[in-house]
Amino acid sequence: MNSETIHRESLIVRTAVVLAMIALAAALRIMPHPWNFTPVGAMALFAGAVIKDRRLAFLFPLAALFAGDIFVGFHKLMPLVYASFLVDVALGYWVRNHRTVARISGVTLLGAIQFFLITNFGVWAVLEGWPHTAAGLVACYIAGLPLLVNTLAGDAFYALVLFGTLAAAERLFPILRDSAPSAPISAHAND
Repeated sequence: MNSETIHRESLIVRTAVVLAMIALAAALRIMPHPWNFTPVGAMALFAGAVIKDRRLAFLFPLAALFAGDIFVGFHKLMPLVYASFLVDVALGYWVRNHRTVARISGVTLLGAIQFFLITNFGVWAVLEGWPHTAAGLVACYIAGLPLLVNTLAGDAFYALVLFGTLAAAERLFPILRDSAPSAPISAHAND
């Protein structure tokens, strides 16, 4: 086999494994869990960081989210939720060539914060219950702080699981290694 064939087969196997991991993470979302402690944010970050095909990196997590929503249910804020997860994919894409523990931690934090800001703004703007004033917006954000904690905890836990599992699998199975010139996940904090 020539190197191009080996590279192509490696990319296919790697992509299949990553997509399976994302699908499994999406399936976990429909299981009982504390509010906002889900794998979806981490799943979107992971997709952006490791899926080579940019279109697939953006579309597959959205398709997985939509499939889960069929079971979980739809609501008025879904466009904002989906937009927020597209931001997560973009954040993952931003670290794709420099995946270190520090950078993944940073985008995980940024992803949770942007989800909180976007969706709570939507709660204030679209749903009943909060006066449409600056004080009402602040009160809505304050009321949502426990959900921010759960979002961050879920994103951090599942980012650790997804990125950690892939890193371990890459060490055990060389065919899964990214053959493009990108840095492996490392614990170096000098980013």
